[in-house]
Amino acid sequence: MDKVLVLYSSRDGQTKKIVDVMAEEMAGHEVVMMDLHAMPKCNLSKYAKVLIGASIRYGHFHPSLMGFIYAHQEQLEVANAAFFCVNLTARKPEKATPATNAYMKKFLRQSPWKPKLLGVFAGALLYSRYNWWQTLIIQLIMKLTGGSTDTSRDIEFTDWERVRGFCREFMARR
Repeated sequence: MDKVLVLYSSRDGQTKKIVDVMAEEMAGHEVVMMDLHAMPKCNLSKYAKVLIGASIRYGHFHPSLMGFIYAHQEQLEVANAAFFCVNLTARKPEKATPATNAYMKKFLRQSPWKPKLLGVFAGALLYSRYNWWQTLIIQLIMKLTGGSTDTSRDIEFTDWERVRGFCREFMARR
């Protein structure tokens, strides 16, 4: 049975929800989940595969993502590893691929590690979880980008079939 390490950076829980769905797809494998915000140190050679997923908040990845990558760069280069990001701009089909998503491009510019498999998924607009200041900022961003400013409901944009398909592709890689 292969051991798979899944590392994630989640702010409002959507990225964690995505990796949980991926873990279900990995049935039959030993899946170890780690929160990047805890700044884990690990020996990646103990795992057959390594998957890293991170969300965007106000245009930025959490600092723990790059902290982990810099601390484990040499191991990541030789690992069977992949990366995906979760952001609201990916709700638009023309911005939902690694080649067209501004945040994936930003990641690739900033990261010394260049994963061979990349994924981009739309997140969720969770107004019910935001404080008044976050709501105001996100409403402004949504207004500027043509998104919903209706705070009376949450909207999940994640395409779960795309998530499962990416996971199957990741698991099939040798």
